[in-house]
Amino acid sequence: MSLINTQVQPFKTQAYHAGKFVEVSDQSLKGKWSVIVFMPAAFTFNCPTEVEDAADNYAEFQKAGAEVYIVTTDTHFSHKVWHETSPAVGKAQFPLVGDPTHQLTRAFGVHIEEEGLALRGTFIVNPDGVIKTLEIHDNAIARDIKETVRKLKAAQYVANNPNEVCPAKWKEGEKTLKPSLDLVGKI
Repeated sequence: MSLINTQVQPFKTQAYHAGKFVEVSDQSLKGKWSVIVFMPAAFTFNCPTEVEDAADNYAEFQKAGAEVYIVTTDTHFSHKVWHETSPAVGKAQFPLVGDPTHQLTRAFGVHIEEEGLALRGTFIVNPDGVIKTLEIHDNAIARDIKETVRKLKAAQYVANNPNEVCPAKWKEGEKTLKPSLDLVGKI
């Protein structure tokens, strides 16, 4: 069963954010758009490149009114050390969420049981806590966060314009489509 248009399950965990340990829960996601980015583990090869990419694009997420949450199966303690020792991860101004119990990785369908790690999963959640997009990769394939920004803006657009859809490669400000019988077979 797909997680699209389902409510994020209740959870509560710890994160490292802005030099402090903070609680993050399903309630933290309410009232604003959220981008949840699962990674296998701290101190791996590809993960710092993705954290850095998210950090380099963080202003775009903030401008769109969204918070980014990086989640690994490590503890918030590991994330503190990762943030302090990796120049790439040190750029992160968003919460680095620990999931040592694997509650989140299992709830979002990205848990690798045999390894106790997460697949690379990206989820965009609306302000009501409903999952609007998901993308899951093999761990050898890192993501392009600019595409996540594009998907966030498309999800926001259709939420604000329920009678329109965003066509392939749609970018903010470009033309959308209004589904109708007149369009069938003419595109």
